[in-house]
Amino acid sequence: MDFKVPQFIEIEDKIFGPFSFKQFLYLAGGAGIIYLLYKALPFILALIPILIVGGLSLALTFYRINDKPFIFILEAYFKYLLKDKLYIWKKDKQASAKNIPKDNPIDETELLKENVTNYMPKLSESKLKDISWSLDILDVEENH
Repeated sequence: MDFKVPQFIEIEDKIFGPFSFKQFLYLAGGAGIIYLLYKALPFILALIPILIVGGLSLALTFYRINDKPFIFILEAYFKYLLKDKLYIWKKDKQASAKNIPKDNPIDETELLKENVTNYMPKLSESKLKDISWSLDILDVEENH
């Protein structure tokens, strides 16, 4: 039996001419705020907020980054600003070795070997057997 799978589900319907409902709301909302600013404030004072609101309204309506609407970028920006950040500082052996005086030369290859061996995981043959055995057991259990 064949099933019909919906296609193009990410594309919004165009309701108001060439604009989707969201695009129309961004434009209409921006125009409404601009009108209120124009009527409530003297033109000189309202000019900068009018330009900001108009630019934001046009960006929300038309601007896309990597085929994503601008509202997603704006949302990610505010989440980044409001979210707690974790800063981790790790002392680097190479950076500290650069501070050693010139009269005590150190071979750079020795430093690189130390750093490589510090970050390489240690796997013995018994650990590999344990991992292989657990994968075989999990695979057998999933097939039944």
